[in-house]
Amino acid sequence: MRGIGFEFTVAVRFLREGRFQTLLIIVGVAAGVAVVAYISALVTGLQQNTLNKTLGAQAHVVLTPLEERVTPVLPRAAGEVPFSDLQPRAQRLRSLSNWPLVVASLESRPGVAAVSPLVAGSGLAQRGEATRAVTVAGVDIERYERVVGLRNKLVAGSLRLAPGEAIAGVTLAADLGVRVGDRITLTTGTRSEVLRLTGLVDLGVRELNRRTLLVPLRTGQTLFDLPGGATQVDVTLADVWAAQALARQLAQQLPYKVESWQDTNSQLVSALNAQSVSTAIIRGVVMVVVVLGIASVLVVSVVQKQREIGILRAMGATRGQVLRVFLLQGALVGGLGSVLGVGLAVALVSLFTRFVRGADGAPLFDITLQPAMALQIAAIAAVAGVLAAVAPARRASRMDPAQAIRT
Repeated sequence: MRGIGFEFTVAVRFLREGRFQTLLIIVGVAAGVAVVAYISALVTGLQQNTLNKTLGAQAHVVLTPLEERVTPVLPRAAGEVPFSDLQPRAQRLRSLSNWPLVVASLESRPGVAAVSPLVAGSGLAQRGEATRAVTVAGVDIERYERVVGLRNKLVAGSLRLAPGEAIAGVTLAADLGVRVGDRITLTTGTRSEVLRLTGLVDLGVRELNRRTLLVPLRTGQTLFDLPGGATQVDVTLADVWAAQALARQLAQQLPYKVESWQDTNSQLVSALNAQSVSTAIIRGVVMVVVVLGIASVLVVSVVQKQREIGILRAMGATRGQVLRVFLLQGALVGGLGSVLGVGLAVALVSLFTRFVRGADGAPLFDITLQPAMALQIAAIAAVAGVLAAVAPARRASRMDPAQAIRT
């Protein structure tokens, strides 16, 4: 009775003899794995959709000039009472110092996907009697497109910005009553320029669509009296979660204000963390239930198979072989349940994608069960099956053969 073949044969036979309870526990494991896999895929898809919508129109890291502060004209003498009321300085548009060198340095960093300098400020867009306050961004359209994926958001016209041209948000165009090819007048401070619309974009956020107006970088520099300047540098990374680490590093190296998307979307980050923690708790609870279910069935199996265990021991089976028999039972139950559970999860994901739709008839968001995630969950369930079998297996291996046969 040497080799793993003996233990495997006995384990399968024990499971087949208790078909009903074996089927119940396999179904239970499959249900647990399906719940864990489906919820994991659902939360991952929801988080990715939320990030895409939130970060689709903004950079991952933004560099801007430091805020201007009031500095004392004279040093304060020892014991002198400081001023109790200081009026903050008005913030004006300022260019980043040496921004071309910074852009070149950022582009050479590993993990940086795109870098875009721009000039941003406020202005008034006018068409006939309609006037709207807008946020003007002077951009290099090719660089800016790589940062925010503007090509995928284009709904009319073309993604082109030559001198005298502009791209507007769809809501802003509707408010002004214009379309591609029409001209608007843009006023910023003491400067004014007539621009022809070459494209309309949907940035996914109503307020952005209502206020956004893109112009060429040189036009923005002229409108805001910043020749050759850039008021901010936008950076997009290959890994969005690396933004905060990069922002901290750049803040220590550069005399700029550096903010990551986590800094400007703290509530979103809190919500995503809460979702991740909730998912982890659900996965943990379900796996505990799976372990307890397998353990309880195997404990009952040990009690029911006392005579058979005693006969096996009397025929020469070692304690190690009996131990492996029940460990294999746990592994088989966990493995079969995992396979069925992953299949059930795939079916649930398919049903969600097919039947859960938005008002426009399109799926609410993309949800897929990644193979790596499915394999990870299946492996955890299989290991859980083995761990659940440890206590019953040790109990079976310690049985006295004579006493077990008399029972």
